[in-house]
Amino acid sequence: MELNNLKPAAGSTHHEKRIGRGAGSGHGGTSTRGHKGAKSRSGYHKKFGFEGGQMPIQRRLPKFGFKNINHKEYKAINVGMLQTLSEQYNVTTFTVDTFIQLGIIGSGELVKILGAGELKAKLEVTAHAFSKTAQEAIEKAQGSIVKL
Repeated sequence: MELNNLKPAAGSTHHEKRIGRGAGSGHGGTSTRGHKGAKSRSGYHKKFGFEGGQMPIQRRLPKFGFKNINHKEYKAINVGMLQTLSEQYNVTTFTVDTFIQLGIIGSGELVKILGAGELKAKLEVTAHAFSKTAQEAIEKAQGSIVKL
């Protein structure tokens, strides 16, 4: 072993820089925090979305969408479905209560009859709304409609 081979023990040198330990440390004074402002204070925590006082992006951008408070949600039932139900359960009169008993809709739901499918049976249908094609298909089969 010679003097030129001597090394300090591993980890004994190169400590993390100690901040705020006087001018001789090279990190005295403002302790690497700059001058004044919120970031230089202890306990500083930036709020999510904070952009330094600039208007945040979530407030700059317009909000999209519109909820119509008068919107009505209908459960759609096709004329073809009425045909299969009338054959399956031997029913000629369909009311909202009939649809609830058959488990097609829940109580309190609104029903709209749509015109997809083929209708051969003469039916009496009571619902909240009808499409033009459904109305024509029911009347063409000598059936009747009642709007609630």
